[in-house]
Amino acid sequence: MVEGVHWSASTEPHPARDAALKSMSAVARGAKDEWVALFAPDGVVEDPVGPSIFDPDGCGHHGHDGIAAFWDLAIAQADRIEFHIHDSFAAGSEVANVGRISTFLPDGSTMDAEGVFVYHVAGSGLIRSMRAFWEFDRAMKTVRPAE
Repeated sequence: MVEGVHWSASTEPHPARDAALKSMSAVARGAKDEWVALFAPDGVVEDPVGPSIFDPDGCGHHGHDGIAAFWDLAIAQADRIEFHIHDSFAAGSEVANVGRISTFLPDGSTMDAEGVFVYHVAGSGLIRSMRAFWEFDRAMKTVRPAE
């Protein structure tokens, strides 16, 4: 697979699964512009779903400008992000991936977010929505200091 993406789930081709893999790869490589371009112009990111420190109103980040701003707010703050996906369920125009996202922070600490990550694609293969179901407080309990 791709560096930073550890995939032990189904690899059966599916448009939403393919888009999810491209998304994870771009994030793991720090490729902001490539990642934003994977989304439809009216795409939305909810990571996590509902109100959070990244989205106080819980309405998601809309359009390329909103998605790019989410990158700057959340993703760019990490030194590195790794994905560990152990199950993947594709149906219709969506895929739900089950696993863990490990975020390596500038102070050397690491945080893990266990969750379900749902991607919905348009007929074009562009991502219409990415919804990440994980719990901030639960993830904070996993923070490990630098070794």
